[in-house]
Amino acid sequence: MKSASPCAQLALFCVNKGMRRGFIQMLKSRSLIVCVHLGLWLLLYLAARSFGGGAPVFRDSVPLSAPAQSPAPVAKLEKLFSPGIWSRTIFDTNLASPFFTKYFIPAPTPPVPPPTTRKIEITYLGFYETAGSPKQVIVKLADKFMSSPIGGNISTNWLAAEATMTMLTLTNAAAQTNLLNLNAKKEIEVPIP
Repeated sequence: MKSASPCAQLALFCVNKGMRRGFIQMLKSRSLIVCVHLGLWLLLYLAARSFGGGAPVFRDSVPLSAPAQSPAPVAKLEKLFSPGIWSRTIFDTNLASPFFTKYFIPAPTPPVPPPTTRKIEITYLGFYETAGSPKQVIVKLADKFMSSPIGGNISTNWLAAEATMTMLTLTNAAAQTNLLNLNAKKEIEVPIP
Protein backbone atom coordinates (compact mmCIF):
# COMPACT_ATOMS: atom_id res chain seq x y z
CA MET A 1 0.00 0.00 0.00
CA LYS A 2 1.25 3.40 -0.98
CA SER A 3 1.47 6.12 1.60
CA ALA A 4 -0.22 9.37 0.64
CA SER A 5 1.90 12.39 -0.11
CA PRO A 6 2.14 15.14 2.47
CA CYS A 7 0.01 17.44 0.30
CA ALA A 8 -2.79 14.84 0.06
CA GLN A 9 -2.69 14.32 3.81
CA LEU A 10 -2.95 18.09 4.37
CA ALA A 11 -5.94 18.33 1.96
CA LEU A 12 -7.67 15.39 3.70
CA PHE A 13 -7.13 17.03 7.09
CA CYS A 14 -8.61 20.35 5.89
CA VAL A 15 -11.69 18.61 4.41
CA ASN A 16 -12.31 16.67 7.65
CA LYS A 17 -11.79 19.78 9.71
CA GLY A 18 -14.16 21.72 7.45
CA MET A 19 -16.83 19.01 7.69
CA ARG A 20 -16.63 19.08 11.45
CA ARG A 21 -17.00 22.81 11.52
CA GLY A 22 -19.96 22.69 9.11
CA PHE A 23 -21.72 20.00 11.15
CA ILE A 24 -21.24 21.93 14.39
CA GLN A 25 -22.52 25.14 12.73
CA MET A 26 -25.58 23.28 11.42
CA LEU A 27 -26.38 22.03 14.97
CA LYS A 28 -26.08 25.58 16.30
CA SER A 29 -28.29 27.13 13.59
CA ARG A 30 -31.75 28.53 14.46
CA SER A 31 -33.39 26.93 11.47
CA LEU A 32 -32.60 23.38 12.74
CA ILE A 33 -33.95 24.19 16.20
CA VAL A 34 -37.19 25.61 14.70
CA CYS A 35 -37.64 22.50 12.46
CA VAL A 36 -37.12 20.11 15.38
CA HIS A 37 -39.54 22.16 17.51
CA LEU A 38 -42.25 22.15 14.82
CA GLY A 39 -41.75 18.41 14.24
CA LEU A 40 -42.32 17.62 17.92
CA TRP A 41 -45.53 19.74 17.94
CA LEU A 42 -46.76 17.87 14.87
CA LEU A 43 -46.14 14.49 16.55
CA LEU A 44 -47.99 15.67 19.68
CA TYR A 45 -50.97 16.80 17.56
CA LEU A 46 -51.15 13.49 15.69
CA ALA A 47 -50.98 11.52 18.94
CA ALA A 48 -53.66 13.65 20.60
CA ARG A 49 -55.99 13.34 17.59
CA SER A 50 -56.15 9.56 17.98
CA PHE A 51 -56.70 9.59 21.77
CA GLY A 52 -60.46 9.17 21.38
CA GLY A 53 -59.83 6.11 19.25
CA GLY A 54 -62.38 3.42 18.58
CA ALA A 55 -62.68 -0.19 19.56
CA PRO A 56 -61.33 -2.63 17.01
CA VAL A 57 -63.93 -4.30 14.85
CA PHE A 58 -64.67 -7.82 16.09
CA ARG A 59 -66.43 -10.29 13.83
CA ASP A 60 -67.92 -13.66 14.48
CA SER A 61 -65.95 -16.29 12.67
CA VAL A 62 -66.99 -19.73 11.62
CA PRO A 63 -64.92 -22.44 13.32
CA LEU A 64 -63.17 -24.60 10.82
CA SER A 65 -62.13 -27.36 13.23
CA ALA A 66 -63.32 -29.09 16.40
CA PRO A 67 -63.18 -27.07 19.66
CA ALA A 68 -59.86 -27.11 21.53
CA GLN A 69 -59.49 -29.63 24.32
CA SER A 70 -58.60 -28.64 27.87
CA PRO A 71 -54.81 -28.72 28.40
CA ALA A 72 -55.26 -30.18 31.93
CA PRO A 73 -57.17 -33.48 32.00
CA VAL A 74 -59.23 -33.03 35.17
CA ALA A 75 -60.24 -36.69 35.42
CA LYS A 76 -56.62 -37.74 36.02
CA LEU A 77 -55.96 -35.26 38.85
CA GLU A 78 -57.26 -37.63 41.53
CA LYS A 79 -54.70 -40.24 40.56
CA LEU A 80 -51.92 -37.66 40.77
CA PHE A 81 -52.49 -36.97 44.46
CA SER A 82 -53.27 -40.50 45.64
CA PRO A 83 -50.74 -41.79 48.26
CA GLY A 84 -50.00 -45.08 46.48
CA ILE A 85 -48.48 -43.49 43.37
CA TRP A 86 -45.40 -41.95 45.03
CA SER A 87 -42.36 -43.98 46.00
CA ARG A 88 -41.60 -44.52 49.67
CA THR A 89 -39.12 -42.21 51.36
CA ILE A 90 -35.91 -43.67 52.68
CA PHE A 91 -35.85 -43.54 56.47
CA ASP A 92 -32.33 -44.91 56.99
CA THR A 93 -30.44 -41.82 55.88
CA ASN A 94 -27.38 -42.49 58.03
CA LEU A 95 -26.24 -45.50 56.06
CA ALA A 96 -22.72 -45.49 54.62
CA SER A 97 -22.67 -43.82 51.24
CA PRO A 98 -20.39 -41.47 49.34
CA PHE A 99 -22.65 -38.60 50.39
CA PHE A 100 -22.66 -39.26 54.13
CA THR A 101 -19.84 -39.44 56.65
CA LYS A 102 -19.77 -39.96 60.38
CA TYR A 103 -16.56 -37.97 60.65
CA PHE A 104 -18.30 -34.73 61.64
CA ILE A 105 -20.77 -36.32 64.06
CA PRO A 106 -19.45 -36.14 67.62
CA ALA A 107 -19.44 -39.27 69.69
CA PRO A 108 -22.51 -39.49 71.90
CA THR A 109 -21.90 -38.26 75.39
CA PRO A 110 -22.39 -40.90 78.03
CA PRO A 111 -25.35 -40.31 80.30
CA VAL A 112 -24.59 -38.52 83.52
CA PRO A 113 -24.55 -40.99 86.38
CA PRO A 114 -27.20 -40.36 89.00
CA PRO A 115 -25.96 -38.38 91.99
CA THR A 116 -24.90 -40.37 95.04
CA THR A 117 -25.13 -37.51 97.55
CA ARG A 118 -27.40 -34.58 98.23
CA LYS A 119 -27.03 -31.42 100.28
CA ILE A 120 -29.23 -30.66 103.26
CA GLU A 121 -29.30 -27.72 105.63
CA ILE A 122 -28.41 -28.33 109.24
CA THR A 123 -28.70 -25.87 112.13
CA TYR A 124 -27.16 -26.40 115.58
CA LEU A 125 -29.68 -25.27 118.23
CA GLY A 126 -27.76 -26.20 121.41
CA PHE A 127 -27.51 -29.10 123.84
CA TYR A 128 -28.94 -30.28 127.15
CA GLU A 129 -27.69 -32.64 129.81
CA THR A 130 -29.58 -34.57 132.46
CA ALA A 131 -28.26 -36.38 135.52
CA GLY A 132 -26.69 -39.69 134.65
CA SER A 133 -26.94 -39.34 130.83
CA PRO A 134 -24.58 -37.96 128.19
CA LYS A 135 -25.04 -34.55 126.50
CA GLN A 136 -27.89 -34.49 124.01
CA VAL A 137 -27.47 -32.13 121.00
CA ILE A 138 -30.49 -30.55 119.33
CA VAL A 139 -30.22 -29.97 115.57
CA LYS A 140 -32.62 -29.06 112.81
CA LEU A 141 -32.11 -31.19 109.65
CA ALA A 142 -33.94 -29.53 106.75
CA ASP A 143 -37.44 -29.14 108.34
CA LYS A 144 -37.11 -31.80 111.05
CA PHE A 145 -35.89 -31.33 114.66
CA MET A 146 -33.92 -34.14 116.24
CA SER A 147 -31.99 -34.89 119.39
CA SER A 148 -28.95 -37.17 119.48
CA PRO A 149 -26.33 -38.01 122.15
CA ILE A 150 -22.65 -37.13 121.67
CA GLY A 151 -21.21 -39.94 119.52
CA GLY A 152 -24.63 -40.71 118.00
CA ASN A 153 -25.74 -40.35 114.40
CA ILE A 154 -27.02 -36.96 113.26
CA SER A 155 -27.63 -38.16 109.69
CA THR A 156 -26.65 -41.24 107.68
CA ASN A 157 -22.89 -40.72 107.88
CA TRP A 158 -22.36 -37.75 110.26
CA LEU A 159 -21.76 -38.22 114.00
CA ALA A 160 -21.86 -35.61 116.75
CA ALA A 161 -18.26 -35.51 118.08
CA GLU A 162 -18.28 -32.60 120.55
CA ALA A 163 -20.79 -29.96 121.67
CA THR A 164 -20.14 -26.63 123.38
CA MET A 165 -22.35 -23.63 124.09
CA THR A 166 -21.50 -22.03 120.70
CA MET A 167 -20.31 -24.83 118.43
CA LEU A 168 -20.99 -28.43 117.38
CA THR A 169 -18.32 -30.61 115.75
CA LEU A 170 -19.48 -33.29 113.30
CA THR A 171 -17.28 -36.09 111.94
CA ASN A 172 -17.79 -38.92 109.48
CA ALA A 173 -16.14 -42.25 108.65
CA ALA A 174 -13.76 -40.54 106.17
CA ALA A 175 -12.36 -38.38 109.02
CA GLN A 176 -13.87 -35.18 107.69
CA THR A 177 -15.09 -32.62 110.20
CA ASN A 178 -17.67 -29.87 110.06
CA LEU A 179 -18.00 -27.11 112.61
CA LEU A 180 -21.51 -25.74 113.13
CA ASN A 181 -22.05 -22.43 114.91
CA LEU A 182 -25.06 -21.93 117.13
CA ASN A 183 -28.23 -20.96 115.18
CA ALA A 184 -26.34 -20.75 111.85
CA LYS A 185 -27.46 -22.76 108.83
CA LYS A 186 -24.86 -24.84 107.03
CA GLU A 187 -25.12 -27.29 104.15
CA ILE A 188 -23.69 -30.77 104.49
CA GLU A 189 -23.60 -33.62 102.01
CA VAL A 190 -25.36 -36.83 102.90
CA PRO A 191 -25.57 -40.01 100.81
CA ILE A 192 -28.80 -40.73 98.99
CA PRO A 193 -30.38 -43.92 100.38
